[in-house]
Amino acid sequence: MPLEGHWRRVNTPLRRLTTRERNIVIAVVAVTIAGVVALILATIDDSRPAPAPGCISAVVAGFTGAEPLEACGARARRICAANAGQTDPRSMAILESCRRAGLP
Repeated sequence: MPLEGHWRRVNTPLRRLTTRERNIVIAVVAVTIAGVVALILATIDDSRPAPAPGCISAVVAGFTGAEPLEACGARARRICAANAGQTDPRSMAILESCRRAGLP
């Protein structure tokens, strides 16, 4: 059997926030939101430079995760030739990089 006034006593806050405390909470939330937005904007840009002319740069699947593949000159042409005609995702990523580099 519920006691009389029990619900009101349990659900009444101990005290209300003062104006100063409320302003501090609002300021902390605003600073936190501004910090998160600044962090997102600072990291949204692609920081990897484009490969040099005649070079390929692709991120492909490796044994333990993503593996960067970068090559220039004869090695790049050899890698492009070895992956020509393949349809697996690794080869397709390499061939896309070869196409961007202008290698056959």
